[in-house]
Amino acid sequence: MGIGRTGEPGALAEAPEGTDPHRWWGLVVIALAQLMVVLDATIVNIALPSAQHALHMSDGNRQWVITAYTLAFGGLLLLGGRIADLAGRKRTFVVGLVGFAVASAIGGAATGSTMLFGARALQGAFAALLAPSALSLLTTTFTDPRERGKAFGIYGALAGSGSAIGFIVGGLLTEYLNWRWCLYVNVPIAVLAVVGASTLLHDRPGHREARLDVPGVLLGCGGLVAIVYGFSEAEPRGWSDPLVLALFAGGVLLLGLFVRWQTKAPSPLLPLHIIKDRNRAGCFLTMMLAVIGMFGLFLFMTYYLQVILGYSPLKAGLAFLPLTAAIITGSTQISARLLPHVPPRLLMVPGTVLAAGGLLLLTRMTVHSSYTGEILPALLLMGVGMGLTFMPVFATATSGVAPRDSGVTSATVNTAQQVGGSIGTALLNTVATTSSATYITARLRTGAPKALVVPAGVVHGYTVAIWWAAGVMLLAGLVAGLMVTAKAPGRGAPAQAPLVESVS
Repeated sequence: MGIGRTGEPGALAEAPEGTDPHRWWGLVVIALAQLMVVLDATIVNIALPSAQHALHMSDGNRQWVITAYTLAFGGLLLLGGRIADLAGRKRTFVVGLVGFAVASAIGGAATGSTMLFGARALQGAFAALLAPSALSLLTTTFTDPRERGKAFGIYGALAGSGSAIGFIVGGLLTEYLNWRWCLYVNVPIAVLAVVGASTLLHDRPGHREARLDVPGVLLGCGGLVAIVYGFSEAEPRGWSDPLVLALFAGGVLLLGLFVRWQTKAPSPLLPLHIIKDRNRAGCFLTMMLAVIGMFGLFLFMTYYLQVILGYSPLKAGLAFLPLTAAIITGSTQISARLLPHVPPRLLMVPGTVLAAGGLLLLTRMTVHSSYTGEILPALLLMGVGMGLTFMPVFATATSGVAPRDSGVTSATVNTAQQVGGSIGTALLNTVATTSSATYITARLRTGAPKALVVPAGVVHGYTVAIWWAAGVMLLAGLVAGLMVTAKAPGRGAPAQAPLVESVS
């Protein structure tokens, strides 16, 4: 939409002096890379049964196809953001694309489960390099408030809908080709993005005078990895397992030491002024909480559609299409148009309330629910709400950051998203499993038929977990309302000045 207008000579003549005439095509490249990274967190979900059968994975080990990716991604994002600041964003962006493509090819050609797990972890590591580079390139390319709103609207739509798109693409590839193409598909996408980045993206050199904060890397990334790993292991082992408790305690201890070290490090990995800013901290917390709630929808609706309603992988993937369309509409058609004129929290708070409303509708689903009459309205509400929330979160969190810190700030936003997804998957799945087991055991004791009790118990577990997800989503809205006090960007917030300097 914006490309066609800005591609006209008249439109270019009206662009602010010093802006890149190819910036909208550059946005296409950045968006393509970001979509690849986000959808890869879920594209293999629907293909997982086929991959498990082909590579003879055990039920206990199959989770590592998902966890290896999110663990490496969430744990290494801060390091990736700082490398982008030191080495240069465009260079890091291209290296991340190439590495992601190679890791995807290795995973697609996997001959055993260990090879696949390793490839997925390698994908996550290069995604941690790529994602903050993409967001910081976007931040330093679009400086005009009106254009910035449109650009972040597109970016926010992809960030919010990428997981749902992953389900659709995963269903198509699994049903008509095979599970390996869920990984191979990244290779041509990455090649296109590398060619586009080489010709369309521009960036200032990295800050060579700075040094990498090695103790900060070990403490910060180690703490995040321990916590994400702990939540991953809580599902199969239980929350009271000694290993899980040790991981949580170790993660908290490492993060505490990390914060202490950042106060005296000569070149800190995460400058504390970034998270001390009230608006930015509010955006980080809002993002993490909203994604916890959103993963409640993705996780349980995937199983509900295929196991309870009997949908094929493709049909289950297509069932998420209205959600994707609603997220894109809420982000590009509502948030992007309103953000220059209203404070960000006036979009975030209604967005999280709408999303919570969609989740609450899903708490009413049963074994015999109708997709059109009961599931679809909830997906549409959830989608519009997420579209209203994600776009102002990304735009506000990265606004006004000094050029040398844009990479690490972008990484912190993505870290909040990935850690939220990992926590949401582990926490809500444990709630669902426990609730289902309690329901089924109680009903079987009364002599009820097992064929009827088990499906009803599974759905009961989903609805209990979705109640929790709705509560977390409302908490995200409360955080946004109390902490994000920034004014409308279009009213000349002085925070834009450093970003203008970075491309002038």
